[in-house]
Amino acid sequence: MRLCKGKASFKVLAAAITLAAGIGAMTAPAAQAADAHFVLISHAPDSDSWWNTIKNAIKQADEDFNVETDYRNPPNGDIADMSRLIEQSAARNYDGVIVTIADFDVLKSSIGKVTAKKIPLVTINSGTEEQSEKLGAIMHIGQPEYVAGKAAGEKAKAAGVKSFLCVNHFATNAVSFERCRGFADALGVNYKSSTIDSGQDPTEIQSKVSAYLRNHPNTGAILTLGPTPASASLKAVQQMGLAGKIYFCTFDFSDDIAKGIQNGTIAFAIDQQPYLQGYIPVAVLAIVKKEHTTDPAKIKQILEANPKFKARMQTYGLEPSYGPKNIRSGPGFITKANIDTVVKYAGQYR
Repeated sequence: MRLCKGKASFKVLAAAITLAAGIGAMTAPAAQAADAHFVLISHAPDSDSWWNTIKNAIKQADEDFNVETDYRNPPNGDIADMSRLIEQSAARNYDGVIVTIADFDVLKSSIGKVTAKKIPLVTINSGTEEQSEKLGAIMHIGQPEYVAGKAAGEKAKAAGVKSFLCVNHFATNAVSFERCRGFADALGVNYKSSTIDSGQDPTEIQSKVSAYLRNHPNTGAILTLGPTPASASLKAVQQMGLAGKIYFCTFDFSDDIAKGIQNGTIAFAIDQQPYLQGYIPVAVLAIVKKEHTTDPAKIKQILEANPKFKARMQTYGLEPSYGPKNIRSGPGFITKANIDTVVKYAGQYR
């Protein structure tokens, strides 16, 4: 392409650009308006970066289904503030509402204001499938803790494990024990005698795990319930010369867990696949809006057949499981076989 020279040529060029811009403005199609407007309200404080993956998933679901979804949360994680956000969403008459069941008793009244106005509701992440049904939700999208623990225990049993230690760092939450109980049931052992309340201080966790292993030298496996106890328990195992000898698995994911899987110290991590907890509820509500149905079976059939959804799952190595009514985001398992894909997208889409 030859460039124009001189002031006269510049004026001609400028006029041409202006004319082209004017024509473009007249002929360019307007941006397509969103087909529906939803809101997702979580209990997470602003400081919780784990939710960034869910926020990214919401954006991609909005793109794929031509909808708009607002993300709302109490800045400090206050449940009373969350309750007010839910009431505000009912007043704004969104086309659909997505909520976490952070506290069933506290939130059921405000969620009731959503369903009273016949606004489609989907629950995600925290809470149980039973609570979701009581609240009148179309479905729940999350990871049932007992199911996840049992699936992990079955993998351990297949590897020859007969006993284990469950390191519970948030024993104040009764639901956390469901993970330990599921694992124990898969092995056919008593979860109470196999579980310790480790607390959340890494040094204390390491000390308690070391003491347990000294007193129970035939322990076949360790199950930790998150990144903090996983890192602390790994230190205990390494100091005792048990790294790679004792079967080690954990919930959730971190850099230390990734390294443990890569070097063979950790057999696998149980992944609740948070991306699915952001993408799928938006997709479900979009299908509800477009197809005028709240039938879970029909919704799941349409979702599974959607090429954009299938492409996202394949790209990020994700796999939901489908029950009669609900869609489970987990358990997924991170092993040596898929660790590279997970590391590639960690913090963004995994």
